Amino acid sequence: MKTTDEILIVDLEATCWDNDRIPHGQKVDIIEIGICRLNIISKAISRKQSIYVIPERSEINRFCTNLTGITPQLIEEKGIYFEEACEKIRDEYNPELLTWAGYGNFDGEQIIEQCDWLGIKNPFSTHYLNVMYEFRKHFQLHRSMGLKRALDYLNMDFEGNHHSGADDAYNTARILSTIL
Repeated sequence: MKTTDEILIVDLEATCWDNDRIPHGQKVDIIEIGICRLNIISKAISRKQSIYVIPERSEINRFCTNLTGITPQLIEEKGIYFEEACEKIRDEYNPELLTWAGYGNFDGEQIIEQCDWLGIKNPFSTHYLNVMYEFRKHFQLHRSMGLKRALDYLNMDFEGNHHSGADDAYNTARILSTIL
């Protein structure tokens, strides 16, 4: 299989607060990297997984857990450090050879920000595709819409749980496969 036939779809979940009020001394931290592969020829979606990440600059609060379903206990049991998560992605996906995509700019920007903060190399290529923008452009819409509304627009049901990184990545891949 040629790697150019694939795009990696990424969706992050991160620490968050009610009304986006970040407590003093804390920063937004990635707590889940949802990832899957989309074969742009066959439209097959594969290798869907969640990589849970231990937050290093903030804590998971009740608001964040209610939104994402990610608890401190889940992170304690399954979480790895962000640097290890990047190594895992490099080992399993060859991301430096592939275009990677997310729904909006947050995912791409947050990966870069967290890599910069840690002084590590971004595991992904420089080729990032904003699926929200591509969707808006494809349908010549005047404004962008969120992931669930874009699925509704395509008469597709959301599969899984919204704000689960792996499920959001999978649904983003479904949208991208439709508009490619």
